[in-house]
Amino acid sequence: RDAQESRGLGDVYKRQNQRRSAMEQEQLTLYKLMILYLIEKVDFPLSNSQISEFILDKGYTNYFTVQRAFHELEEENMLRVKQIRNMSHYALSDEGSEAIEMFEYQIPNSIKEDIAQFLKEKEYELRKEANVTADFYPSKGDEYTVNLKIREKESPLLEINLNVVSRDQAVYICDHWEKKHSDVYSMLIEKLLFDEPNK
Repeated sequence: RDAQESRGLGDVYKRQNQRRSAMEQEQLTLYKLMILYLIEKVDFPLSNSQISEFILDKGYTNYFTVQRAFHELEEENMLRVKQIRNMSHYALSDEGSEAIEMFEYQIPNSIKEDIAQFLKEKEYELRKEANVTADFYPSKGDEYTVNLKIREKESPLLEINLNVVSRDQAVYICDHWEKKHSDVYSMLIEKLLFDEPNK
């Protein structure tokens, strides 16, 4: 009798675990769709941290689950990924576009409204982060090349490559590009277009 009861309890636990696992997978699928939907709603790449900020601030799930959703989307080729200074930036792949088109209906309207509100409040800030980028990589010897960009939607406005003699200089320039980029752009336009050439 004890053995029968033990087997019966084992079956109950097994079914409970299966149900829990199915529910967790369902939730994960929803988070993956939310990520695809959020990226689909803008015309510029979004970073992992920008998307995670929305999902975590709203309390939908925890950081570990968000990163698992990103990982699975990358494994399934749903996202195009670009690394800028060790940060992943995402756009939809063709597969990702097809998936969100087919399964968008599974995202509750309340979540779609939250996403619309988030983008309304943050779009300028998100776009600015995506359009002003700074990165660096080793060149020859101990030198580094710093790549600075300003983009307007998909079109490049300005791209500068600077050679510097240390990693510290490269990091310093990258860290200051976000604040100084408009001054640099304005100065270049002024010097190149409006300064009188020496006679």
